[in-house]
Amino acid sequence: MFRKVLLTVIPIILMGCSYSSDSRVNKSEHDWSKGAMVSAADPRAVAAGLKVIEAGGHAVDAAIAVHAVLGLVEPQSSGLGGGAFMLVYDASSSKLVVYDGREKAPASTKPDRFMESGKKLNFVEAWQSGLSAGVPGQVALYKEAHNDFGMAEWGLLFEDAISHAEEGWEVSPRFAGVLANERIRKFTQIDDHPVTSVYFYPGGSPLSAGTTVENPEYAQTLRMISEQGPKAFYEGALAEKIVATANEAPRPSGMTLDDLKNYKVVVREPVCGIHGDGIKICSPPPPSSGGIAQNMIFGLYERLNGEEELKESSIKKFVDAQRLTYADRDHYVSDADVIYVPTEELVHPKYLDERVKQVFAPDQKAVPGDPGQVVYGKSVIDMWGRDSTEHKAGTTHISVIDQYGNAVAMTATIESPFGNARMVGGFLLNNELTDFAFVPEKNGKPVANAPAGNKRPRSSMSPTIVFDKNGDLLMVTGSPGGNSIIAYVAKTLIGVLKWGLSAQEAANFPNIIARGDVVSVEVDRGIGDRIAKTLADTGYSVRERRGEASGIHLIVVGDDKLDGGADPRREGVALTLQEYKKQKRTSYR
Repeated sequence: MFRKVLLTVIPIILMGCSYSSDSRVNKSEHDWSKGAMVSAADPRAVAAGLKVIEAGGHAVDAAIAVHAVLGLVEPQSSGLGGGAFMLVYDASSSKLVVYDGREKAPASTKPDRFMESGKKLNFVEAWQSGLSAGVPGQVALYKEAHNDFGMAEWGLLFEDAISHAEEGWEVSPRFAGVLANERIRKFTQIDDHPVTSVYFYPGGSPLSAGTTVENPEYAQTLRMISEQGPKAFYEGALAEKIVATANEAPRPSGMTLDDLKNYKVVVREPVCGIHGDGIKICSPPPPSSGGIAQNMIFGLYERLNGEEELKESSIKKFVDAQRLTYADRDHYVSDADVIYVPTEELVHPKYLDERVKQVFAPDQKAVPGDPGQVVYGKSVIDMWGRDSTEHKAGTTHISVIDQYGNAVAMTATIESPFGNARMVGGFLLNNELTDFAFVPEKNGKPVANAPAGNKRPRSSMSPTIVFDKNGDLLMVTGSPGGNSIIAYVAKTLIGVLKWGLSAQEAANFPNIIARGDVVSVEVDRGIGDRIAKTLADTGYSVRERRGEASGIHLIVVGDDKLDGGADPRREGVALTLQEYKKQKRTSYR
């Protein structure tokens, strides 16, 4: 599928994802004939996106339409009350840009936000409280990206979501299962809060699969946004309700109307690395982990493994590359607008050459390296205390390629399942601030990812776009899954680009997560049980996992068509525009 990559080829890391100085992919002409595709977590959302593409919309338009529906039918994962990172490739201008719609801490936030009487709150106490709610960025991201690239009318983007909300949407089996999950009910207030209990647990029982549910408040919220833009969300009556809900007991948020009104999306340049055979991998910069982590894992894997096929030894090297990367990511990555993050040093070829020599033995503790010392002779490792912040799985990912060859990778979230379990305007608020380190200092030093006013918490989200050596679009990928996102997305990159897997095979492949000193292996899928045994026999501490929470959605560009993959662990689909049109024709007969 891909030509053999020589191990001696050294990756060149380019900030700004460009062969030139203006954040453009090196494409002098554009001729796209491979069609359009959307891959996302629900068929209704995918249909909404393809409907917009059929009407002439840009991939950005489609992604917004997809997500507006997901916020209704998959509310446990993302929605208007959360945030996202959107990576956009625009074929006509060859531009590649990141929209950072990550939630922000209220201005009043202090480093000890999750400390009480000198002790840190436990996760559930923090999660199910106002303290966990960040200022939402999703709606602002919609508008910022649409202003720059939108080709469809703004109001069209919300039509399907409004229709489903008003006319009723059918509860899916997976969503019904989440609602009925006893652990969810035990640890969250979703079935106790006066608003969410009525909506999700009518009569005290969870909504069952096949039930038709209306959400007129969500429809009203979307209609206001479609008519008035983000101002309807960030100012006025809805903003007042958001602030009031965030400041309910227990542990009020401290969010104010000014926090909402002052929220701004940050437009950033992605972090890109050019690897063997000229393959270029691009993903967002901090506070996202994507650009750093995906390029580190791929670059380290190349240095460790010269084979272009899947073997037992390949899995071990994938694990070793992850352990090195996670240790660095956990220590250094935070909001680079607030603190120093050594992004350039972490992805620098000189550092990767040195870091690969530091592979941890299977029974050895994973620790961060010192990229500043290696690259510039100036140590950076002791700037920050060691951090092991947890990130829970409550996210979704959308991959889009439109009929013009434009592409979007967007990962959106409200953090844990059902966010902080508080609902307003038909949508749930996030608990994104639990992505901060709960203990702001370690060994007398501040932790990089400590809370602070107007700071964005570190994210594992890794929406990623890949180009071949000619600058041609090659792959769009991403996944939900908390801190395991990094491993899930890396699996698709190495699976497709190194192991020769198809998009669907890469999504299906057992998940392997090597963060810290334990390697988690999904043993109830494919050859997962064999992988777990091999790693355990090699000396790794292995945790066997079942019921993985990945939601990988990817598109690979073939010679004459698009190859899509949708994670079988969720309920999504990867559908081309032609398949969508055919389905419509069939439904009208």
